[in-house]
Amino acid sequence: MYKQLSSGVKISITRSISTSFESYLASIGWDDDKFSMEDFVKIWQKYFTENAAWFDKVPQEVLLSHEFHEELAKKIDEVIAKILNEKPTTKQIESIEKMQKQLGTNFTYECKAEAAYIEQKLKEQLKDAE
Repeated sequence: MYKQLSSGVKISITRSISTSFESYLASIGWDDDKFSMEDFVKIWQKYFTENAAWFDKVPQEVLLSHEFHEELAKKIDEVIAKILNEKPTTKQIESIEKMQKQLGTNFTYECKAEAAYIEQKLKEQLKDAE
């Protein structure tokens, strides 16, 4: 069922998962101990029902289908794996290292999305220190 959706709808679904996942992780400070798949899925469902364009484009019978839900679960796993396995950019690493030296911090990060979160956090700390 998922494969039969238009490419635009599939892209929108992927984007809604990515956006919600990164937002959820930021809300828990990228703390593995606080992570709950159930909490993430609730946030994602709220996001796509209120903000995502794809939700209104998928027929109701598809949305209610068990097969579609299984396919979405696989898609969520794929998107999460892709996010968590994407390495930080050289630019991010250099920027974070520079700010950490200035602030005397030692944050660790494993992926590009987490690096973006840390980079933003450090920028805010520098701004507050001024």
